[in-house]
Amino acid sequence: MLSNWDYFMQEKHSKLRKRCRKGIPHSLRPRAWQFLCGAQALQDKHKVLYQSLTEQPGDPKCLDDIKKDLHRQFPQHEMFCSENGVGQQELFLVLKAFSVLDPEVGYCQAQAPLAAFLLMHMPTEQAFWCLVSVCHKYLNGYYSHGMQQIQIDGDILFGLLKKVAPQVYRHLKRQKIEPVLYMTEWFLCAYTRTLPWSTVLRVWDMFLFEGTSYL
Repeated sequence: MLSNWDYFMQEKHSKLRKRCRKGIPHSLRPRAWQFLCGAQALQDKHKVLYQSLTEQPGDPKCLDDIKKDLHRQFPQHEMFCSENGVGQQELFLVLKAFSVLDPEVGYCQAQAPLAAFLLMHMPTEQAFWCLVSVCHKYLNGYYSHGMQQIQIDGDILFGLLKKVAPQVYRHLKRQKIEPVLYMTEWFLCAYTRTLPWSTVLRVWDMFLFEGTSYL
């Protein structure tokens, strides 16, 4: 499938979806994710852009905020547990490059766990393009200053809750607990800091195939 991706996406779409729902083999997951989200196409189109972005100075405020958050991302993981270690350095470069690429969004704290999660599975440049694709295509509007899109999705979640779990819905409604109070981190971080690790991987297999409708 990976060697003939366009054919399977166009002609065998349902078969590809079935394979993703079954679970992508761990050894193939990094490459599959890059193809599913379109990061591979972006990287092929902009071959030297990532290096150029990392060499630019960047917004001092964004860089300062990024540095403050580096040690908070999966601190028990061997890749990120060491301050100024390779993992934190790579995380800084990915987040900095994104803030330079998209100055309107700049940097949002919720991007850091996404970038760290991707770095656990693939090299730096590939993780960067996956982050770009996820933020721009899947979570577009989530990291804007008003966060309008995540509020809309929160209302959709509440509507689904009313349909499938009416007792829970009524209880939350009586207590005046709005969706934004409990689902923000779920959606902003795409469950990377919420679910058991094996579950996160399976969710992402489908998330990168079907988009936010799966979340």
